[in-house]
Amino acid sequence: MTAHQHCINPNCGKTFGIEEIHHACPNCGELLDVEYDWDRIQLPKNLRQFENYWVERSNPYRLSGVWRFHDLLPFLPMNRCVTIGEGQTFLQQAKRVAPFTGLNADRLFLQYEGLNPSGSFKDNGMSAAFSHGAFVGAKRAACASTGNTSASLAIYSACTNLMQSVIFIGSGKIAYGKLSQALDYGAKTIQIQGDFDDAMARVQQVSKELGIYLVNSVNPFRLEGQKTIMFRVLESLRWETPDWIVVPGGNLGNSSSFGKAFIELRKLGFIEKVPRLAIINAVGANTLYRLYEQEGLRWNGGNYDKVRVQKFFDQMTADGRKASTIASAIEINRPVNLSKCLRALDFCNGIVREVTEQEILDAKAQVGTGGFGCEPASAASVAGTRKLVAEGVIEKSERVVCILTGHQLKDPNATVAYHGTDKIFFEDVLGKRGVKTAEFANHPISVPNDLDAIIRLLQ
Repeated sequence: MTAHQHCINPNCGKTFGIEEIHHACPNCGELLDVEYDWDRIQLPKNLRQFENYWVERSNPYRLSGVWRFHDLLPFLPMNRCVTIGEGQTFLQQAKRVAPFTGLNADRLFLQYEGLNPSGSFKDNGMSAAFSHGAFVGAKRAACASTGNTSASLAIYSACTNLMQSVIFIGSGKIAYGKLSQALDYGAKTIQIQGDFDDAMARVQQVSKELGIYLVNSVNPFRLEGQKTIMFRVLESLRWETPDWIVVPGGNLGNSSSFGKAFIELRKLGFIEKVPRLAIINAVGANTLYRLYEQEGLRWNGGNYDKVRVQKFFDQMTADGRKASTIASAIEINRPVNLSKCLRALDFCNGIVREVTEQEILDAKAQVGTGGFGCEPASAASVAGTRKLVAEGVIEKSERVVCILTGHQLKDPNATVAYHGTDKIFFEDVLGKRGVKTAEFANHPISVPNDLDAIIRLLQ
């Protein structure tokens, strides 16, 4: 085989076959990577050769924005991979949104992952995880979810009929736009009394006990699919590396996979410049920001301070602190990919910031003016960019790519509340989370059912 699983702990380094199912190293408990024997793999001479696959659009694997890059994630033969048309996403030059961030008009780009079949970036990774699950003969697949992962798992189960889907959600911690997808697609949905972190702990226990295939981003194969978001960004920029990648931070799977993508591309000689990485937390779910920026936690060659991390989590438990943010997709206090994210930050000279509910929703409204709405968590990347430009960390002339992770209709309640005319309703829905004004609201205009009145309004 040309691929294997490898423990990222430099003091362990155990390897396992791809036919094995592990979501942590059995020897030391650290996360696993999918690694490749690149010397035994026939690679393209340069990244531009991937453009040749566009002419094979009748081939479903070339149509897929994940498997079109199979050469860079060849853990299975292509004919064993699962696709439902994921990855048909694009990079938009956002000239209307750029002034809001403080960047020059031609410097902001939005990677719109809401165009995936389930409406979020999760389909990139689910395609890869589902492929591996089918390869090892799994009959059921499970996840804990704030909404997007559950929708993605459910749609792959429904479209392929390869595995039954089991979804764990916390009580009151999922947007209806996302929950409706899981229910509509026939997933077995289990709501537990707790938040996402509680659901994540339980789904890992249940999966181990019952032999159910786990598809959360702790699964190393899922992150292989998410690498392709960066391949598509580079392709859209004519294979030129941007100055910055800015991404919301929740369970930290995206940032981890992006870091791995650039590590591998640099190792293979496909790129010379590595972009800087900025990860944006919500204030109400800011574990990474506190550990990285305030306590100085670093990758340290893989020997990061695990004791400090555990003390942080223990204190969180003692204080009864739960994640709370309108950006439900990143409402996570115990990110399972923390260690891989630290590696990504180290390699990409990264930074972490936190943004308020007000900043998220204002940025969301501005993204909408550019023609492609997004869910609140996605807008954290744009809000974070604005903050970093104001700080002088990002120069106005630098080329910045913000990742919009999910579709606007994933959480329509937040949008309607922000733009609605009923101030009491607005404050009831959002005010408790620190939102006081709707500076960029596009209020509906109330008018009598009278032709003359309507004409006067529009003149």
